[in-house]
Amino acid sequence: MKMRKDEMNRDARRMALIEAALYAAGRPLELKTLARIAGTRSENVVLRLIGGLARRYEEEGSALEIKELPGSRFVLQLRPTYTEKVRRLANKPLLSRGPLKTLSFIAYYQPIEQGKVIEARGRHVYSHLKRLEEMGLITRERVNGKGTIIRTTPYFADYFGFSHNPHRVKVQLRRLFEQLKIQKIENLKNNGNGQKRHKPLLGKKASVLTGSWDKPVEKTLLPQDFDDS
Repeated sequence: MKMRKDEMNRDARRMALIEAALYAAGRPLELKTLARIAGTRSENVVLRLIGGLARRYEEEGSALEIKELPGSRFVLQLRPTYTEKVRRLANKPLLSRGPLKTLSFIAYYQPIEQGKVIEARGRHVYSHLKRLEEMGLITRERVNGKGTIIRTTPYFADYFGFSHNPHRVKVQLRRLFEQLKIQKIENLKNNGNGQKRHKPLLGKKASVLTGSWDKPVEKTLLPQDFDDS
């Protein structure tokens, strides 16, 4: 009986540690990371505990949910039902306009040499790259003969709602830029007629990323088009 109670207490503590890790991270965490935090080598144990935690949120009618993502990763997030209602209460955006421009440029042209990012965006973006890397949105890899190669991460795709396939990301970005262009034209037209603005055509996070540009990211743009305004 005592052993059973000890086991239940251990599971409760491990579940609390997993919950704390997901909350503190604010981003998807791999199963092996959660196992390390929970103090166990058994991924099956962690999966069981995550399942129990997810069921608890569901049964309590919580505004939070645990979602499993590709690659055995898990994230603690608001249920979509509540996201729109509390979005305006968010303390601050994920990134300011400048780093968002740098991030969308990388996402569109990845994999891309760091030197080309600096050439297009300016030397001030070194601080952007450091910040983006610290946030887990990009990786920088030193490659012999090619310098430093930059790519976006799975967390970038999950956060902004893009594909994990870099080629698909480019297609999605191009489509979003086109939607944003149409949306701006329609809103200007409606405002001129005294009508209400159209609701955004894009998801909030994706529109924030693409909306950081005054014009779409295209190869025809010159370096001066990538200023930090």
